[in-house]
Amino acid sequence: MTLQTHILVRAVWLLAVLAVFASAGEVTPPQGAVRNLTVGDFMPHPNVGKDFNETWSYQFVFDNGTRAFVNYALLQVPASGQKVACDMTFWNFKGKTYTVGRQYPPERLKADKNSGTIDIKGEYKMENKPGKGHRVYFTADKGGKFLLDVTFESAETGKVIGNGVWNVGKEKLGQYIHIPYGRVSGKIAYNDDTLTVKGYAYMDQIWQSAQATDMVRRTINFSTNARTPMYAGRVSLSTKGELMGYVIYNGPEGAKVARPTSLKDGGSDYDGKKFPKETFEIQWTDGVPALTFAVNKTYQKASLLDKIDSWVARQAMKLAAGGEILFYRGRSEGPQAKKIDWAVTGVKD
Repeated sequence: MTLQTHILVRAVWLLAVLAVFASAGEVTPPQGAVRNLTVGDFMPHPNVGKDFNETWSYQFVFDNGTRAFVNYALLQVPASGQKVACDMTFWNFKGKTYTVGRQYPPERLKADKNSGTIDIKGEYKMENKPGKGHRVYFTADKGGKFLLDVTFESAETGKVIGNGVWNVGKEKLGQYIHIPYGRVSGKIAYNDDTLTVKGYAYMDQIWQSAQATDMVRRTINFSTNARTPMYAGRVSLSTKGELMGYVIYNGPEGAKVARPTSLKDGGSDYDGKKFPKETFEIQWTDGVPALTFAVNKTYQKASLLDKIDSWVARQAMKLAAGGEILFYRGRSEGPQAKKIDWAVTGVKD
């Protein structure tokens, strides 16, 4: 072999090696065995970047047909800095939809690990660690008087994979499904109308070391209206189209935790660049049956900007996120005639 040929062969080999590394996935799942969640997982996590954000999310589906969506968050708001954001939407509250969002300085959030409680200004609470006896309290007076005060009468055990942290390139995303399914009771109110309610709820928590849209292209979360068969979880597509997230499935063989292997919309591979429009299908690891449900009808479209107070901050948030972030929410038929309550989040098409 001549020197020139040797150099050429080495160059081709090097290019091949580089191509392998270049095509390697940017997403690495959590390491470690599936475990039950602890109060430590529920507490706020250390700030690991200038754009660190963390959200505790609840979806309440009441037997009277009303739904409530509650989010407590630590957010980096462009032009405003870090804020505690509290927002709630009532859907079908006596046939109407009402939304409220408030912001406060981060020092208003107080977390007590001993009692398992996170308190914001005394007006918003996540009291007692997630599980039976967990209480969610939300009261606000802005564009109307809002109240939600409900307690979990029962709750399926929350689970996580290892430390719950996904590596997405050089960034990190933590994900914890604290309450995959639980029965709740309490009261909700808007202005002078107060309703006594019962129903079911789902709750999870996400933290990210960077702005969500710098890491994730689209997110789908879902829960069922019964504890068996139960699908509860959240899956996401990275900005490069790679899958992350997990589901807690309760079937004939008991509870399993599985990761997604493929997403399809209308029978075609789903890349997350736009909101899905047809029948959505998620395939899983570990023998968990595929989850299929229609996403062609939404009963609410909400905006992240509902959380932001000032016009300047809303415009800055849109610019930082690459557009307006929307939440498409709906309910569809799921497995064995159970209902799937779902939400798809991402930048407006």
